[in-house]
Amino acid sequence: MLDRFNSTVGVVDPSEAVPIIDTLSRKNWNLTYILNTHHHHDHTGGNAELKARYGAKVIGSGIDKDRIPGIDIVLKDGDKWMFAGHEVRVIETPGHTRGHISFYFPGSGAIFTGDTLFSLSCGKLFEGTPEQMHSSLQRIMSLPDGTNVYCGHEYTLSNSKFALSIEPKNEALRLYAAHVTQLRNKGLPTIPTTLKTEKACNPFLRTSSTEIRQALDIPATMNEAEALGVIRRAKDNF
Repeated sequence: MLDRFNSTVGVVDPSEAVPIIDTLSRKNWNLTYILNTHHHHDHTGGNAELKARYGAKVIGSGIDKDRIPGIDIVLKDGDKWMFAGHEVRVIETPGHTRGHISFYFPGSGAIFTGDTLFSLSCGKLFEGTPEQMHSSLQRIMSLPDGTNVYCGHEYTLSNSKFALSIEPKNEALRLYAAHVTQLRNKGLPTIPTTLKTEKACNPFLRTSSTEIRQALDIPATMNEAEALGVIRRAKDNF
């Protein structure tokens, strides 16, 4: 992230330092902030080296303050933090981990969701419950449809295969999956996605879909959080 007017630079979830250092050196930028969505090493592995090299401030959840390396600024749900004059809203999104947060930039129409919401999937439930993940996804879904979603991993192609296996008649999904395949064949990223696309295609946001429920033998009496748990287990074993 770069605010050109103030020359403020931020990075979200640096798994390692070297690629960030290379990019900053090439562009002659200095790193100001490190934003962590959660404590996992593949999202914080670069914290210590980047902080030592640039003096960057590390930002994360208070729930994870003892698990995020080098944390300086502790935030909680509902906090509003300013990135070079741009408002950043903190949304607690537990499920993948208990202290997971997402960073929403309303002025830019962008959200960094870490490992809560992926394109066509959601994160594994390492420390949380289906109920927590469902609630977290609902909070993200309440944002405008045009919101750009920046997630923590480029998993979209593999996610599309599972999504198609349980909702093959979803025309929006079929078109999006074809587009994803084209992008990856060209070596291009699929991220950012948009909430509009995810609502139409992501099975974890479509827990009431009759086709998905029939494919996974989810009874109509099962609520949406319980259905999400079934879908998550099916994805884990796919």
